[in-house]
Amino acid sequence: MLDKLEMFIALAREGHFGRAAEGMNIAQPTLSAGIKQLEEQLGVQLVYRGSRFGGLTPEGQTALTWAKRITGDARQLRDEMRMSRKGLAGEVRLAVIPTAQSWAGHLCTVFAAKHPNVRFRILSRNSREILQLLDDFEADAGISYLDNEPLGRVDTAELYEESYVLVCAKSSQFAGLDSVEWSALSDVQLALLTPDMQNRRIINRLFIKNGVRPSACIETNSVIALVASVIEGHCITVLPGDLARFLAAGKDIALVPLQGAGRYHKVGLILPHRDPRTPVLQALLKEARKLPPV
Repeated sequence: MLDKLEMFIALAREGHFGRAAEGMNIAQPTLSAGIKQLEEQLGVQLVYRGSRFGGLTPEGQTALTWAKRITGDARQLRDEMRMSRKGLAGEVRLAVIPTAQSWAGHLCTVFAAKHPNVRFRILSRNSREILQLLDDFEADAGISYLDNEPLGRVDTAELYEESYVLVCAKSSQFAGLDSVEWSALSDVQLALLTPDMQNRRIINRLFIKNGVRPSACIETNSVIALVASVIEGHCITVLPGDLARFLAAGKDIALVPLQGAGRYHKVGLILPHRDPRTPVLQALLKEARKLPPV
């Protein structure tokens, strides 16, 4: 039944038989037959059918919650059995806010050096999506803000404290300055992350505290696009210092510290508070807590 539950979860996620089948690398008739067999085993209709997928029935919505829980438990069982044979092994699905991607790479590298049989799949998501993925058993852990918006019942390990710098072309009026006041960013052409990103909401509050009326000529959910627009000299942006230094390496870009009202925010590893926790995730939390916060 486990494979049928995974098909059902994929269909609910994609909302389309063809995309769900493609995502699982199976034929669409195989997926349709699997869902039908699951309905027969459970004795209820799970999916509304017509010429296309019509959504989940009320019974299907209830079954989806159980399906996610059962497949999550099965995954934990597999991980524990692997550990009994050959130590820590398996795959960790790590959902990460865009501004923490370089730290995700650092944590995964440090962990993989000690546990080479553990693989990582890093997913770039905003903070709200990360919490939803954790609740839905579609991600095992996340890296997100720890102290800005409610996280729910999770365990955490601080990785670093986010501070901000102005990122501009070396031809910019700000390049070469020792620092720039936030208030100087009024009426300047800015490239910023989209409002669904928690980093943007933090930046917006800093703008307000410092009396800035931001003029965003570009909004994107990609930090690469932000830096690319800065290189072209069309606008400037604001990024966390660690990420800015990583992205600016070897590029014709200047980084200038920002001064003014506001506070820094902690970013770290988050895991759902579940007992028991898989050995891999317990070891990952322990490793993250050993890394010195900066």
